[in-house]
Amino acid sequence: MAPRVLGVSLKMYFGHERALAWCRDVADLAREHPAVRSGAVELAVMPTYLAIPAALRILDGVAVVGGQDLATADEGAYTGEVSGAELAEIGCRVVEVGHAERRALFGETDAVVCAKTAAALRHGLTPFLCVGETDRGEPADAAAACVRQIDDALRDAPGDSNGGAPIVVAYEPRWAIGAPEPAEPAYIRAVCSILRSHVRSLAAHPRSRVVYGGSARPGLLSAVADDVDGLFLGRFAHDPAALASILDEAHALAGVPDAPLPTE
Repeated sequence: MAPRVLGVSLKMYFGHERALAWCRDVADLAREHPAVRSGAVELAVMPTYLAIPAALRILDGVAVVGGQDLATADEGAYTGEVSGAELAEIGCRVVEVGHAERRALFGETDAVVCAKTAAALRHGLTPFLCVGETDRGEPADAAAACVRQIDDALRDAPGDSNGGAPIVVAYEPRWAIGAPEPAEPAYIRAVCSILRSHVRSLAAHPRSRVVYGGSARPGLLSAVADDVDGLFLGRFAHDPAALASILDEAHALAGVPDAPLPTE
């Protein structure tokens, strides 16, 4: 069975020292947790830019680390921007692209998301490509909106579609982001099953995944696991104990024996 993906974006909730303390707690958890040791789960952490170098050291061997955004360009007079080239240079392997907050607060359009997706892929970064409908409706309509967003984002991807590199499609209905509860499991499964089929139809890299975000929390993975490859977590992963609970779910779903702890 392919590993589940658990991504965590810290957004801008933490100060620098708190972010590093969180990374240390998660590293300690992940090094001992059977879901990570067995390979049943791949962890991806996206802290703020300033915390990335330290997070790379702290989480080495237990999680991949990346940025919450990247520039459309690789270099030049772009004050305040961070390029995919630089993220890759320091050791990042993933990057968040097209989050609903970037669209709503900073005016990112489909064209910008397309350019950022291409920038990530040409530097070997796996994009966590965020898609989702604005208003709640029928699952088929939501899936259609998300398929359009995926196709728009990959329009300028290097190579034949994105067959040369994996992507993670993060389905995050915009009406569920920051809400008290996530979308209902049946709704999530209906949408994500269509998105999975579409990603596979693109002849995408075999390690491409579809995960759910939008107020994702402990207890959800078990309810959607048949149609979803993992979760993209925000505030509900700020407590490492909550992340441990989700790792427990993933381990139970995998049904694999505990991997032994390394010996000295």
